Amino acid sequence: MERFPNHQAPNHQTFKNLFQRLCDTGSLMKTPGGGKPITRRTPEVEEEILKRIEENPGTSTRKIAAVLNISHKVVWTVLKEQQLYPYHIQRVQALLPQDFPPRIQFSQLTLQKVALDPQFLSRVLFTDEATFSRSAIINFHNNHIWADENSHSIVDERFQHQFSLNVWAGIVGDYLIGPYFLPHHLNGETYLNFLQNTLSVLLEEVPIAQRLQMWFMHDGARAHFPLRVREHLNATFPTKWIGRGIPEPNQSWPARSPDCNPLDFYFWGDLKRLVYAVPINTLDQLQECIITRCETIRNKPGVFERVRQSLTRRMEACIMSNGGHFQQFL
Repeated sequence: MERFPNHQAPNHQTFKNLFQRLCDTGSLMKTPGGGKPITRRTPEVEEEILKRIEENPGTSTRKIAAVLNISHKVVWTVLKEQQLYPYHIQRVQALLPQDFPPRIQFSQLTLQKVALDPQFLSRVLFTDEATFSRSAIINFHNNHIWADENSHSIVDERFQHQFSLNVWAGIVGDYLIGPYFLPHHLNGETYLNFLQNTLSVLLEEVPIAQRLQMWFMHDGARAHFPLRVREHLNATFPTKWIGRGIPEPNQSWPARSPDCNPLDFYFWGDLKRLVYAVPINTLDQLQECIITRCETIRNKPGVFERVRQSLTRRMEACIMSNGGHFQQFL
């Protein structure tokens, strides 16, 4: 108003109309046909809505409403009556054609072991590493602050000062092992040092009878593959470890299969959800938060039994999908 004193300010009704147009069409622009969106349903309108969904299942319902100059509510009603619902697209590990047979074989042999010994999965120490950084991915769609007025809360991102932690963890039976903070750049030497000097200390809380029957599992990461690492595992867990380059082919971990590792398909996601529920400002705060949130997960009743049940279903689903992505069968 100071820069343009002679310019007439929009009245309250103008903003109300713009807001209603945004709600109805998803856009501030006027609909192609002009005027108020049509709310009356006709067979032709319903057919056109379904045609557009069939041609592009990822299209926006608001975009359909805007193009057809109809109410957004009409689009939703038609789709709901046809039992069509929106589903989130899931991110999965890309697979290569040569990955399918090893995934089928691994699933089949794992289920065979479970059939012979129902407690087999509880004897396996599943392990993995993950990076936690200051710049976490935050899902703002589910973040709200309830108040009697808008506090205009914000979350800083693109920090000038960055930091991260490389975290190792394991699950065996009903025990969560770790977390343990590894060097930033993990290689075969530092990983072997961890296996030789640290792992046994972390496992002290596990009863010795369970440790004597324990299997060890890790994926095919480069730091896991050096000859000295495999020689150590052969000596420490003879014929009872799962990984890449193992003497027993039927215990080889299938490449690109995080969907078969409980750390990947459950633990890291749950832990990061808890850790990043609050802003992280320092490296010490991040480390302390990881430790305390691990305690939260550790104390969830029956959580690791449910994870093992989920793993069994995943093995069955992997076979059903011929070694491909199997989320649709879960």
